Amino acid sequence: MNLFIENRSGIPIYEQVYGQIKAQIISGALAADAPLPSIRNLAKDLRISVITTKRAYDELEKEGFLYTVAGKGCFVAPKNVELLREDALRKIEEHFDQILQLAASCDLKTEDLVEMLRTAAKEAL
Repeated sequence: MNLFIENRSGIPIYEQVYGQIKAQIISGALAADAPLPSIRNLAKDLRISVITTKRAYDELEKEGFLYTVAGKGCFVAPKNVELLREDALRKIEEHFDQILQLAASCDLKTEDLVEMLRTAAKEAL
């Protein structure tokens, strides 16, 4: 499991941890029933507070992405990945609707939007 903390992003650290683990679960990089690092070990590896790590794990467990076995640790919960993927696609489509409305108000062409997307994708990598 690879996690990267960006201290300058403005996004709280627990949300970064939560979001990256959730994304890895949805993408299949973390398989169902796969063990996760202990809260203490992950905090140590990322050089963050145990409380921050616990908060991220608690949020993931609350949303059904993780489950805890007493004395054993945290594991990836079996999930309907297709349902999660469909939810993500729906959210993307909602954002597209907003983008298209803004683009129309600025008289942007489809080609302009495609170029903006390409540029953003390059910067994200």
